[in-house]
This record gives sequence, structure tokens and C-alpha cells, in this order.
Amino acid sequence: MDIVADVLQFLANNIFNEVAILIGLITLVGLLLQRAPIEDTVAGAIRATIGVIILFVGIDVFVEGLLAFQTIVGSAVGLAPPEATNTLGDFLGTHGGSIALIIALGFLIHLVVVRVLKTRYVYLTGHLLFWIAVITAAALVEVFGDVDQWTLVVAGAVVVALYWTIQPLALAPLMRKVIDSDDWGYGHTSSLACWLAGRLGKPLGTREEHDTEKLNLPKRLSFFKDINVSTGLVIIVIMVLAGAFADQAVLAEQAAGYDESINPWVWTLIAGLRFAAGIAILLFGVRMFLAEIVPAFKGISERLIPNSRPALDAPTVFPFAPTAVMIGFLSSTAIFLVFMGIFAAAGWFVLVPPMIMLFFPGGAAAVFGNAIAGWRGAVFGGLINGAFLAIGQAVTWGMLSDTAPELATLADPDWYVIAWLVLGIGALASGLGEAGIWVVPAVVAVIFAVWYGLIRRRAEEILPTGTPAGDSPFGRPDAEGPPQTDRGDTDRTEV
Repeated sequence: MDIVADVLQFLANNIFNEVAILIGLITLVGLLLQRAPIEDTVAGAIRATIGVIILFVGIDVFVEGLLAFQTIVGSAVGLAPPEATNTLGDFLGTHGGSIALIIALGFLIHLVVVRVLKTRYVYLTGHLLFWIAVITAAALVEVFGDVDQWTLVVAGAVVVALYWTIQPLALAPLMRKVIDSDDWGYGHTSSLACWLAGRLGKPLGTREEHDTEKLNLPKRLSFFKDINVSTGLVIIVIMVLAGAFADQAVLAEQAAGYDESINPWVWTLIAGLRFAAGIAILLFGVRMFLAEIVPAFKGISERLIPNSRPALDAPTVFPFAPTAVMIGFLSSTAIFLVFMGIFAAAGWFVLVPPMIMLFFPGGAAAVFGNAIAGWRGAVFGGLINGAFLAIGQAVTWGMLSDTAPELATLADPDWYVIAWLVLGIGALASGLGEAGIWVVPAVVAVIFAVWYGLIRRRAEEILPTGTPAGDSPFGRPDAEGPPQTDRGDTDRTEV
């Protein structure tokens, strides 16, 4: 058993938690299965890996600006996060091994479910494999305490595996409206905000009339159509305004972190421009690895998991509506700040602006909203995300007070739903003692089975007309291999 645990932990730490390696290996396997020439196989796997590394370089560049912005906003409004008696670091220190095992075992279960039930999408967003396992484990331990390790691992693995299976499939109809194809699925914990933006945004307008990438601007403002220029200007304005109200010592400290000799106000300009540069690098990396992983996955789709698709991270939808991404970030941030003021005035809770979560899920929800209702849907998607993060943070902090309450401030929308579901079922089953933990995966499995049964009745919505469906979840005859799209032509806006 120790050998099995060691192998699973190695896979979790060195493969699933290293996104570049995971995507590179998937690309390599896919090309080998297609019997591609060795030179194309090696080059494709390396390009995919480098593309993911470039993506994360871009993320590192602008996340640095987001964290600085978060610090300055916190200073400007005079708020500090609530203190925690237990920390995420402590929880990872005591349960890190179990979390690694949950990831590895859960991913194996996920692959089996996709293969057997033909649920189509293989979840490949590596860092979220980790965080979903963390939030699930924390919720289980919160309710049932320190149960036997393998009890925690197996129960948690079933929950995360079913989430990884159901999430991309649930969002598939809307995802096709975003990317105009079925080349890959959406694998990200912002899916609930994206789904609500798409489903509830229909009355707001149409994409044809209000597409964010086709907005008519006055000639003097036409430079805003360049996403790099508009992003840089918007973030500079936000940084300057926040800096004007922040403690000047805090502003100076953030500037010194970049360059000790730079003037803080000059640094706000640099920070805004670096943010825009990070977005440009990110989008370039997205294009690069999509150009390799999508066609390479055809080998896996044909040989190992028939008719499958990769489910990929949120930034993969950003090139399809980059203006919507910025609109979503701004509207998400605005509504969160409104909630922050309301909660503080009422003395309910001290919210912390989670800028990374306001950007990624907010931007993604806006892209989905734009696909349905144009810029109005983009604004709506951002508002949904910001409201979800504010309410979720306030509600969930106390729920995880004995394990890792900071997860409430790091969360995407789906994190909250997973935590609430596990905690709710666990509370009902807690009277059974340690054995009650098995009720959680059992109930989740029932929910999955019911949902899966319902979607089989609306196959055309999940599986688009004209897309091969031989090994689809709905058992229709296969005509030919999955259609391929030239990813080089997907962008509607030059970046």
C-alpha cells in the first residue's frame, strides 16, 4: 500500500500539478497514437509545453500587478481580512499527502468514468486538480475530523472525479457558442458564473447586435479597439485612483518592490503597462499550446478514450473576446467593492478583494455572456462573478474555520458550491460518526447519475449537429473523426 501511495503522490506532485509537463505529455501521447513522424511528435510536444510556460509567464507578470492593486485597494478603504485561528498552511502541512492521493486516485476514476460512460471531456486544468482536491478535503475534515487517511482519500477522490467529469459537459453547449467549435471543453471552477451569464443573459440582447469585439467607437477613441492599449490605460487609471486614496507608505512600499529608486506615481504607470503586457504574453501562450494540444488530442480521442476532448483552462476562451475579458474584470471588481462597502457598513464581514479571482472568472464569465448577449452579457457575467465572490467569501469563511478559512478568499465560484454541498451533506450525515463520510460521495454520485440521465434526453444541445458522435454519451453512430479547426484563425481581435 505504501508503494501505491508513493506512486500516486509522485504523479500528483510532478505530473498533475505541473501543467506544462501534463500538457506536453498529453500532446506527446496523442501524436504517438497518430503515428506522426518523430520530428513532428517531438516538436509538437515541446511547442505545447513551451506554450503553457509562456502562458504562465504572462500570468506571473500581470498577477504581480493584481496583487499590488489588491494591497493598495485594501489600504484605500482601510480594511484588513479577518484573522484565522487555523491556516491553509497548517492544513496543507497535515493533509498534503492525502490531497496528493485524492488528486491521483480521483483523476484515474475520472478517466474511467469518461471512458465507460462516454462523457467526452478529460479535465486537464492542472492547478485546479490541486485546488478542487484541497477544498473537498478541507470540507470533509471540517465535518468529520481527522478520519483514516484512505477513508478521506477514497471519499474525496470520488467527489472530485465526478466534478471533473460533469463540469465541462454541463458547459459544453455554451462553450461551443464561445469558440464556434467543439475542439475542446471548458475546464475551470468559474463554470457556474459562466453558465449563469449564458443562461440568464439571453433577455439582455444578442451577440450580433452588441458583440464587444465590434463596438462602434468615435474615431478619437478608436485606439480602445486595441486590447493592449485599452487594458494598459484602464489599469493605469485604476491604479492612480486607488493610489490617491491609499496610505502613501503602502504605495511607496509596493513601488519599492519593483524598484527602490522609482517614484510611486511613475510606478503606477509601469504597473498598468506591465499588466497589459502580461495579458499579451498570456494570449500568445494560449494560442501556441492550443495549436498543438487540440490536433494532438485526436490520437487519444481515436485510440484511448473515443470521441473525447480536452477540457482546458479559462484563458483558452480569452482570445475569442478579449475586450469582454476587461469588461468582465471591471464589472466584477465594481460590484465586489459595492458589496465590500455594504458589508463593512453593516458590520457583517470584512471582505478582501481577490483580484486574481475577479479577473479570471470575471473575464471568463464575461466572454460567455458576450457570446449570448454581447457587451451587456459581458457586464452581466462580471456582475454575477463579483457578487458570487463577495457573498461566497462572507458565508464560507466561518464554515471552514477549523481547517483552512483562507480558501474562502482564494475561491472561484465553483469552490463555494463544492464546499457548501460537501458541508451540507456532511452535516446531515455527521450523526453516523466516521462512517457518515461515505454518505457524501454516495449522494454526489446520485446527483451525478440523475443529471447524466437528464442530459441524455437533450443530446443535440450537448452534442452539436454535424459533429461525429460514434462514442458520444448518447450512443449515436459515428461517421468520421472529430472535426479539426485551424486555431490560427480563431481570434476576433488582434492582440
